[in-house]
Amino acid sequence: MPIDLFNSISAGYDQTNRVLSFGLDRTWRDRMREHLPAGNGLRVLDLATGTADVAIAMASDPRVVEVIGIDLSDGMLSLGKEKVFAKGLSDKVRLEKGNALALEFSDKSFDVVTVGFGVRNFGDLIKGLTEAYRVLKPGGRIIALEFSLPASPLSRSGYRFYLKWCVPFIGGLCTGRISAYNYLVRTILAFPYGERFERIMAQVGFMDGARCSLMAGGVTIYTAVRARE
Repeated sequence: MPIDLFNSISAGYDQTNRVLSFGLDRTWRDRMREHLPAGNGLRVLDLATGTADVAIAMASDPRVVEVIGIDLSDGMLSLGKEKVFAKGLSDKVRLEKGNALALEFSDKSFDVVTVGFGVRNFGDLIKGLTEAYRVLKPGGRIIALEFSLPASPLSRSGYRFYLKWCVPFIGGLCTGRISAYNYLVRTILAFPYGERFERIMAQVGFMDGARCSLMAGGVTIYTAVRARE
């Protein structure tokens, strides 16, 4: 999606997410926190941070000392900064404009890379995952939350109907940008979820790939690690 479309839906983005997910999107992001690696003093990089929901969820864990969230949308970042300030996390969370395909961070500088509902919007999936791998420390972990399709044919059929007809209608009603939500639906249906995404992560170099299905398979948390040296 062009950045101007992300900017155009930023004001109603959070509210629309609550409605479309029946309020479950916060729970899904909180579940990501359960996959943080052991240890203290964790530095987290949150890609495609949007309005910073994942960054805020990570920062609420006492093991995390710093979260940097990057995004290309000024509109999303502006709202995210307001939320971070309101929650008193400005000393722990820093949001800045940045491209997930060309990270301006040193090699091996983060313990964790997170991305919530943003992987499918990478213009180049391999390049984005390669950059995530590069900035992770040896043994560091990627945690990605993304939409997927249920395994059950009946559930998958119902989910496709919801995506095709309900998501654009509700998204358009909340934001006035039905085209943006038609785009989002297309990216969901085109994303190589499940085993295919795990194979792509392995192709980049990630090890110990695993996935946790939520909402009957409509949402998945993927984890993998950079090999220790």
